[in-house]
Amino acid sequence: MHERVLTDVDPIQETHLSEPGLLVIDVAGMDDETVLAFQNAIAQTWATSTADRTTQDPGQPGVRLRLYADLRQVLAPTSPP
Repeated sequence: MHERVLTDVDPIQETHLSEPGLLVIDVAGMDDETVLAFQNAIAQTWATSTADRTTQDPGQPGVRLRLYADLRQVLAPTSPP
């Protein structure tokens, strides 16, 4: 099996990785529901800049999104109402 290197992914900007604890996370999944659920799980733990929608690359299976997380900002757990 040969892995394909994705060349059509947007480049990561230096500002997004300017300090330790900052992450750029590219996510790929079969459908919007799966990818957005992953994004939601990350956003409940760390300060996260989320995406409003996914993208689909022509000729590629599934959908993708990019999110940015700051591991230095852990969110306080919320208690159920």
